[in-house]
This record gives sequence, structure tokens and C-alpha cells, in this order.
Amino acid sequence: MKMLSPVIGGWYKDLQTHALFEVVDWDPTTLSIEIQFLDGEVAEYDLDAWREMLLQQAQAPEDWRTAFELDDEDMLDPDLPMHPEDWTNPINSIEPDAMYGVEDL
Repeated sequence: MKMLSPVIGGWYKDLQTHALFEVVDWDPTTLSIEIQFLDGEVAEYDLDAWREMLLQQAQAPEDWRTAFELDDEDMLDPDLPMHPEDWTNPINSIEPDAMYGVEDL
């Protein structure tokens, strides 16, 4: 089997353990490769250990952010301007009659 080169941001599947991971750092001076598994765990391999692994290139899973508990709001750019016209909108001051997740006993 052909050895795959580590590419930062590339996703790989270990065919022996069936683990899916992303390469997050590759340092050619120290020959170390840092990877992050789908559950958020981080590991580091040297180039010799990388060569011994049976790897297959993989697509990034659709839910890869779930381990980090990120939602769509986390993807917003904090450098985007805020719009003050939203702050004075009277609809923003209306409180709901019920709070979701809280039940009256």
C-alpha cells in the first residue's frame, strides 16, 4: 500500500483501528505529525510511525464539529459590524409567555 503524505487539514482513516482523524500540524524539521480524532483527542506521531500506519484518505464527516460543541453561531465572524437598528426594534423587547425547557409544576 502506498504511503500517504501528511497534509494539514486532510482527513484520514486508519484501516487497522477504523479511527477517523484530521492532520492538524506537520513539522518537517522534527518529522512530527499532530492529529486530532473525531472525538477531539489529540495525538502526535513521528514520521516512522506514520509510515507504518495503514491509512486511507477520507472525506471530512458532516458532523465533525460536534466533539467541540460548536453550533452555527460559533461560525459568525466577530469582526462583522453590528447593526444598532436591531437594538431599538420593539419586537426585541417582547418577552415570551413561556420559557422553553421550564415546566410549571
